[in-house]
Amino acid sequence: MTRSKAADPPAPASPERPGAGAAGIEAQFRTIAELAGDIAFSIDLPARSLRYLSPAFSALLGHEADALQAAIAGSGAHEALGALGMHLAASGDAAPGERRVQEVDVRNTDGHPIGLQAITTVLRNADGSSSLVGLLRDLSAQRAHLADQRRFASMLNHEFRTPLATIDGAIQRLEATSQGADEAVRQRYRKIAVAADRLIAMLDEYLSPDRLAAIGKVRQPNTIAARELLDAGMTQVRAAGREALLEAEDLTLGLRGEPEGLRLALKVLVDNALLFSPSGSKVTLGARRSGSGVEFAVRDEGAGVPPADAAHIFDKGYRGSNAAGLPGSGLGLYLARSIVDVHGGMLRLGAGEGGAEFRLWLPALDISGQQQLASSSPNSDNRTDH
Repeated sequence: MTRSKAADPPAPASPERPGAGAAGIEAQFRTIAELAGDIAFSIDLPARSLRYLSPAFSALLGHEADALQAAIAGSGAHEALGALGMHLAASGDAAPGERRVQEVDVRNTDGHPIGLQAITTVLRNADGSSSLVGLLRDLSAQRAHLADQRRFASMLNHEFRTPLATIDGAIQRLEATSQGADEAVRQRYRKIAVAADRLIAMLDEYLSPDRLAAIGKVRQPNTIAARELLDAGMTQVRAAGREALLEAEDLTLGLRGEPEGLRLALKVLVDNALLFSPSGSKVTLGARRSGSGVEFAVRDEGAGVPPADAAHIFDKGYRGSNAAGLPGSGLGLYLARSIVDVHGGMLRLGAGEGGAEFRLWLPALDISGQQQLASSSPNSDNRTDH
C-alpha cells in the first residue's frame, strides 16, 4: 500500500499573504463591526469626507450617505441629522486613540426621532493621514426597555406608597390621641412610625421614577420649610391682584412631606378665599407653632361659610349654598383634606369672624430632621368648628 503524502499546513494569516491585502483586511473588519447590527463608518481627516458608511444606516434611518456628509459639513439641508453631524465633526479634532461615546438624537425620513450612540476614535494611517472611525448603535430597544422599567417602578411605587401613607397618617393620629397610653404602647407607635418612614425612604431611593431617570443626581426633596409653604401662598394671593396680609411667627421649622402635594393643599385654600370674597378685599395668611407642629391659617373677608354647609364642605363633590353661579366641582376642599390626612395633618374650618377661615395643621421636623410627635389637637375626621 502506498502512503499518501500529508498535505502541507496552511500558511498563517498575514496582511502580506496573497489575496489578503489591505483592502481585504478592511472589508473583514467592517463585516465584524457590523455583525451585531451596528453601523460602521470611516471619515477621512482633515477633509471630513465620508469614506465608508454601512448600508444599515439607510436601512435604519432612510437617509443616504450624502445626507450624513452634508450634516458633517454643517449644511442646514439635513437638519434631521444635524446633531449627529456636529458630533462627528467635533470628534475629528480629538487626539489619536481618544475614545468618545455620546448619545445623539436624529430623525428618520418620516420625521420620527431615533436615539443613536456614537462611538468614535481617531486613527493614524500608514501614509501619515488620519481617519475618524466608529460605530453608530441604535438605542431604540434600550430606551424602550428603560421606559418599561420606569413604568414598572412607578406602578410599584404607587402601590406601596398608598398603603404606607395611610399607615403613616394613622400612626400619627394614634400618637396624637395617646396621652393616656402607657410608655410601652407609645414606644410601639414610634416603632411603627419609624418603620413606615424607612420604607417610604426606600421607595424614594430605589423605586422613584425620578431616581431611575436621574441616577447620581440629587435626590428629590421630601421636606419643605414652613416659611417656604407660607411664601407660596402669599405669592399666589398677590398674583391674583389681591392684597396679602401676613400674620406669622419667625418660623424655622420644616415639614415632612411631598412639597408639591403640600403646596397644592394650601393653594386650594387660597383659591377658595379668592373665589368667595370681594375682588378688592384682602386675604390673610398666618402661621404659628402649635404643639409639635405648625398651624397655617387662610382667612378672607367674604360672607363666610353658611352654618348649614359647615359640616359638609369637605365632602366629596359638595357645593355650598353660596356657590351658585361660581366655577367649581366641589372637589377642592375634599382634595386638600385628603392630602393633609395622608401627611398626618389636620384641616378644619376655623371660627373666624367676618369671613371664612381655614386652619391647616402639619407635624413639624426638629432641627435634627426627625419628625416630631403629632399634635394633641383633635383630629379632622368629619368635624369642623362652627
